[in-house]
Amino acid sequence: MTKPDTRRLDREIRHTMKKLEAVRRGEWWPLNGSERRAMARSLAGGAYRVARGRSAARAEEQMDTLGSAAEMRLNAELTALHGERQRLITEAARAKAAKKSSRWF
Repeated sequence: MTKPDTRRLDREIRHTMKKLEAVRRGEWWPLNGSERRAMARSLAGGAYRVARGRSAARAEEQMDTLGSAAEMRLNAELTALHGERQRLITEAARAKAAKKSSRWF
């Protein structure tokens, strides 16, 4: 067996890392639909409160919490991708070792 084909997984890992960095910078494009809707609700609620002359601290805290949740989701996704990549490499190494040992018998 040849080297494991991890190009697809490597590409997904790079893409997820870009998403994670974007979320850390406060960008919205990596968020999924429900996260975007919740973020927009918080933003609108905070704007309404500011327009009424009140504090938007709760809305800001909610937006920070949503950003942290998205960051945790992307970290979990990244961990799963790294685990899958390692599994493919280990599987290929085992197959190579089995092939090599079968030559001698």
